[in-house]
Amino acid sequence: MESLQKEIVLVEKVCEIYRKISKLDNLKPSKDVDSLFTVLVRTCIPPSSINISTLPANIQEIRSNLIRLCGEAEGHLEAHFSTILGSFPNPRHHLKEFPYYSSYLKLSRLEFDILTEHYSAFGEAPKRLAFVGSGPLPLTSIVLASYHLKDTIFHNCDIDSSANSMASHLVSTDSDLSQRMVFHIANIMDVMLRPDELKEYDVIFLAALLGMDIDEKVKVIDHLAKYMAPGALLMLRSAHGARVFLYPVVEAKQLQGFEVLSVFHPNDDVINSVVISRKIADPCNNDHGDNHHHHHELGIESVMPLSCKYCEFQAFNNPLGQIKMIDY
Repeated sequence: MESLQKEIVLVEKVCEIYRKISKLDNLKPSKDVDSLFTVLVRTCIPPSSINISTLPANIQEIRSNLIRLCGEAEGHLEAHFSTILGSFPNPRHHLKEFPYYSSYLKLSRLEFDILTEHYSAFGEAPKRLAFVGSGPLPLTSIVLASYHLKDTIFHNCDIDSSANSMASHLVSTDSDLSQRMVFHIANIMDVMLRPDELKEYDVIFLAALLGMDIDEKVKVIDHLAKYMAPGALLMLRSAHGARVFLYPVVEAKQLQGFEVLSVFHPNDDVINSVVISRKIADPCNNDHGDNHHHHHELGIESVMPLSCKYCEFQAFNNPLGQIKMIDY
């Protein structure tokens, strides 16, 4: 009964925040926008056993609308700070101007450690990495390229030409990154530039703003399953508990064509879980039934390829020592 009461209070608070956000004139960075989204994230961070699928239709609709508002706000936030950073002679030296830069440092380190654990069998770092939906502020690519994968070539793909222009400007004056970061204006559903290009990448990341509709996300995952090279790794950011109010949920059984290797659930203020999977050799016979790769038996509840730049992450020295880890 106590647990149920906590869930009721949580849902009521989320709905109250949603009503306030929906009344804003716009979602561009401002005191009111930043404040409301910060409160929303802090509300959703504490551990919760809430089952989003059991919520009534009106709450489901609010959640769907709220996810879209989060995505819109994040897009404005990225563009705003990309413009600011781009005004400096060397934007890379001023990344701390972005208020959540320290969060990216910590999350990227976590993702690098997870990637290294599963890529170590190859005896070397990935040579080519694609980041799909990189946007105007590709901080994950920049941080990974700067501190962790110093010899890897990063291919950043976004459908928005203005976002790509802003992003490429951020690294244009950096002698190292400008040589290792490539920007493609392309729709991932068009297989980027040529039919076999996706097969050239050792690792593919799916970014936060890559579609806000679950059906669209599933189409992207299916597309990657069809065109990625067998054995290549797919990395997604995930969440659990009340954090599903922030992100569209992709069920693990919808990761057709991929073998889920590990799911990492932080147990502190690091809001994003991380899911890593490997492209299987023959996805052609996959179906959407419950028997697909026995994922339903593995206890993976959801996969959400989004992150939130309003999240605050708690510092940690050993990221893998502070998370709940599920290996397969």
